[in-house]
This record gives sequence, structure tokens and C-alpha cells, in this order.
Amino acid sequence: MTAYNAPLADMRFVLNELVDLDRLAALTGCGIDRGGLDHVLDEAGRFAAEVLAPLNGTGDAEGARLANGVVMTPNGFRKAYEAFVEGGWNGLSCPVELGGSALPRPVAMAVSEMWNAANMAWSLCPLLTQSGIGLLERHGNADQRRRYLRNLVHGTWTATMCLTEPQAGSDVGAVTTVAARRDGVYRLRGRKIFITYGDHDLAANVVHLVLARIEGATPGPRGLSLFIVPKVLVGTNGSLGAHNDLRVTRLERKLGIHGSPTCEMVFGEGEGAIAELVGNAGDGLPYMFTMMNNARLAVGLQGVAIAERAYQQARSYALERVQGRTPEGHPARLADHADVRRTLLIMRAEIEAIRGLAYVVAEQADLARLAEDQDERARALAVVDLLTPVVKAHATDVGFEIASRNLQIHGGAGYIEATGAAQHLRDIRIASIYEGTNGIQAQDLIRRKLAGQGGKTAQSFLALLAQSDTDLATVPELASLRQRLAEGVDALGGATRWMLATAARDMDSALAGASDYLRLFGLVAGGWVMATAAMRARYRLAAETAAPQDRGVYQAKLITARIYADRILPQAAALLGPATSGAVLLRAIGDEQL
Repeated sequence: MTAYNAPLADMRFVLNELVDLDRLAALTGCGIDRGGLDHVLDEAGRFAAEVLAPLNGTGDAEGARLANGVVMTPNGFRKAYEAFVEGGWNGLSCPVELGGSALPRPVAMAVSEMWNAANMAWSLCPLLTQSGIGLLERHGNADQRRRYLRNLVHGTWTATMCLTEPQAGSDVGAVTTVAARRDGVYRLRGRKIFITYGDHDLAANVVHLVLARIEGATPGPRGLSLFIVPKVLVGTNGSLGAHNDLRVTRLERKLGIHGSPTCEMVFGEGEGAIAELVGNAGDGLPYMFTMMNNARLAVGLQGVAIAERAYQQARSYALERVQGRTPEGHPARLADHADVRRTLLIMRAEIEAIRGLAYVVAEQADLARLAEDQDERARALAVVDLLTPVVKAHATDVGFEIASRNLQIHGGAGYIEATGAAQHLRDIRIASIYEGTNGIQAQDLIRRKLAGQGGKTAQSFLALLAQSDTDLATVPELASLRQRLAEGVDALGGATRWMLATAARDMDSALAGASDYLRLFGLVAGGWVMATAAMRARYRLAAETAAPQDRGVYQAKLITARIYADRILPQAAALLGPATSGAVLLRAIGDEQL
């Protein structure tokens, strides 16, 4: 498997040109400057390349193991996690008072991208812990925050999300896990499946955040509550006590992410697992969505990360592999063939678009939490809500497509496990399934983010996209980008109006085009990112404010933006028809004819 080198140049471009990092740093109070940012990124890149990436292939081959009730991660994972905790990486964007560094979330996103690109299976453990921290910060009571958060922020303990049951996949309302009040405490019984890092040998405790129904509560989603169920009980002073009544009964055999233990968990085989209620009884699902939405952005970032790793591997192979001859009769590398070079540049342009979009949404997430003006907070939160399903679904779809193109560039060698190309394809396949399948993300975009808001936030976002036309009009060399983006914005606007009108009278017809609509949205949002990036690059080059070592980055950005316009954006207008086709033909074929 080829080495991984963090794409620091493009990460710095996004953080310096597309995100207002200075303002975010002032809001978080971290005091980071450009030199400090460069140091964080350099050190994270070194850790990813030298510590995590070498474990990716070996972890895939070895896998996690369950022996005598004990879950063991692959060789090297524990030592890497200890170094990760010792380096303070787990609390990068967490509050200083909890032991974190309070860095802006886009910086944490860049660093997390490196972890996931280097070793996605290992990175799933801190990913879920970060989401658990966000949930407890917002919904835990003072005592729970005092006893749990500092250890979670430090990484001494890790967190999980326990929703799925054998009979209750995406339909969490069918959850049957029950919590009963006995002798002043809740005792919980039930079985959960697909629990990522449900147990492991990396940390001293695992804090499970579990959806369950209090005994006697109403059926359905409104009857669910959220509980903290630690693997090892936590005393009033935060010290560890006895092992709780829970255990892992099975590790799943999976297509990919073999190093990550995916557990079946049984709670309460004896007296019942001791559980702490979070917040109000019956509000478990809204609380859990805090964790799920954070995790969905993180999963979208996995799409960016694996796309980058696969692109680097494809580029390296194409620049070295001699195959065929040039038109002049000389030996040719794969990269000398026009079709391969086209594929590589499309991969690069797509990655730059989804990376920029993910980091911009992370910026809005910080503003939704920290902006001084409440109206600005509300606007930022609405943008995060709107774009979270787009980032999660579109970026993971693109990540899988790019991993597949990596195999194609490798040819037959890519189909052989020894190259490592197949692992990237296998690993990223889960990202479009977990944390809500991409079809569910598309339905959420229509049901809640469009119809639920009356289209208000979507219309505001469309107006922002349309503003790019005015800006691009002043740059003749970006005429194709202006034209293609305008066509995409028109298609997205037309599809949005159709969705709003149709959902009001026939939701089934609207949902029939939901996935096509989300893809259309993602392509156009990516076009807006690339247009903004191109304008910033051109400004820096024209004003001669780009550092000499960065001029090549800015010049390349102008080219990749035009490639996105010519090769990728035209797909957007073509999706208008499928997105607005309705459900009539889907129902014309009966079940017996499927």
C-alpha cells in the first residue's frame, strides 16, 4: 500500500481562503495564529503518516478479535491510541475548561480528515467519542458533565452510540430495550447490534449512550429516553468501580473496516445494567440527534478522506506505471494517456469541492454555537441543518466513486489485495450506509429541511449561490465556470420549487426523486465552493499577495475549478428530470413483477 501524505496545501487554502478562521479563533478564544495553525497541521500530518497509516493494511488483515469475552484491536492500535491521547489530539476542538484546546471546528475537521485517510478503522473510535462529548455538553446535567466529560475529552474514556436492534434498524421507534426504576436507579435490559467500538482495549472505560424505553412508556419514538450506561461504573467523585452488567456477545464479520470492532451488545443479563437518565424522559430521540448529526458530518468527512487517500494512490501509480506508448511511439506512463489524466483530474476536482463544502459547514457549526448575535446563530444553525445530509450523503458517494476509479486506474493490479486499492473501496462502502443510509439522508432533506422549513433556508442558500454569477461576471477566463454554475443553480432552483409544491400534496412523489435531488444539490454546492475558491485564488495572484511557495497552489485551483465546471457540473442540469419525475411509474410495476 502506498504512503499517505496529508494534502496540507489544499487544507491550508480552504482554511485561509474559504473559512474566516480569525473570527472563529476569536469566538473560541483559542488564540491560534497562522504559525500555530501550520504547526498543528504539520504535526497532525506527521502523526497520520508515520503512526496511523502504517497500521492501515496490517489492521485490515488482522482485524479485531473477541476472545473469552475480551475485545482486542489489531497490533499497534493501542500504542497509537496512547500516543494520540498523550498528544492531546482528542480534545482539539473541546473547551479549555474540560482540558481541550478550543480550536475552531474547521481545523479539527482538517485534522480528523488526516486520521480517517490514514486509517479509517482506527479513527472510528475518536469519531464517536467526539459526538458523545457534544451530546453530553448539550444535554447532560451538571453532575454528568463533571463526572464524564473531562475523561472523554482527554480520551481516557471513549463513547458509543447504541441505537440499532435486530428488529429496529432505521426505525428506532421499534426499539425494545427497557429501563426499569429499581431501588432509586434505572436498570436496563436489551440487545443492541452494530455498535462501533462497543468494547476494545484502547481505553479504561467505554461510555455507552443508549436509547431505551422506560418501563410503561408509550410505544413509538416519543416513548424513548436516553441513558448513560458505562462499561465500568463511575462513582460520585468520577472514580471507576465495578464492571456494569453488559457484555459483547459477537463481533460482526464485515466487508471492510476490519480493524474496527463492530459489536453485538447485551445489557442486563443479570440484575440489569445500571443506567443514568439523560435529560427528560421521553426526549431521548431529539437528544440522540445531537450526536447523530455530529456523527453525520464526521462520516461525510470520511468520504473526503478516503477519496483523498485513493486519489493519492492512483496518482502515484499512474505516474510510475509504464503502459503502452505515446502517439510518437515512446514508452508512456499511465498518466500520459489522456483518459487516465482526465480521470485523475476529475478525482482531484471532486475532492477539492467536497473538502471545501465540509469545512464551510464546520464553520457554520461554530457560528451556530458561538456567534454573538442570536439571529446569526439561528441562520448558521439552519444552514448546518440543511447541508448536513448533503455533506454526509454526497461526500460519501463521491468517496466511494473515487475509490472505485482508483481500482480502475490500477487495472488488474487494483483487484489484488496486495496493492491496498481494494481496501479503500471496502472501507468506504459503509459510510453511505451507517449514520442513516444515504437514501434516508435524501428523505430527511426533503421532509425536514425543505418541507419542514417551507423552503426558507434553501431559498436563502440559492440566493447565495446566485451571487456567484455576479462575481464571476468580472472574470472572463472563468466564463465556462460561470455558465455551468448558473445552469446548475437554475436546475437546483427548479427542482427545489417542484419539491416544495409536490411535497405539500404528494410526499411520496417528492421522495421518489429525493436521492437525485440530493445529488443535484451536492454537485451545485460543490460548484459554488469551487467558484468561490477560484475567485479567491485569482484575487491573490492578481494582487500578488500569495506567498511564492503558494502560487502554484493558487494557479492549480483555477484549473481544477474549470475542470469541475466542464466535467462535473453539467451532470447537475441532467438530474433535474429524474429528480422531478414523481412516483407514478414506480408504482406501475406490482410487487409480483419486481
